Amino acid sequence: MGDFTVEEMLAMQQALQEKYKDRWELVGPEAGKHKLLWMLGEVGEVIDIIKKNGDKTAVEDAAIRQHLVEEMADVLMYYNDVLLCYGISSQEPWSIMRMLMFASAITRKMRAAVPLA
Repeated sequence: MGDFTVEEMLAMQQALQEKYKDRWELVGPEAGKHKLLWMLGEVGEVIDIIKKNGDKTAVEDAAIRQHLVEEMADVLMYYNDVLLCYGISSQEPWSIMRMLMFASAITRKMRAAVPLA
């Protein structure tokens, strides 16, 4: 299996939203804050796994790693829900990240060229 793209995840989330539209909260800006809170809850679960088991065990123990990966998948699921709620395309976050990385690289080069007194 190749890389799983944000576009593919968004398409899956849209399909799930359509399938469960009678049971799930509708996708839209008003639901965005709820999705953000659910996402933060999942991030908390990721933190708990690492905090309770340690970094090394979270990577090396197969059962704990599986649990960690499942919680990270939940984070991605809610992240994609947030994108859908606010109508953010898969390209928008990445274009900003590229711009920030470029600006950071320029800043590092400028700092290296101009020694601090």
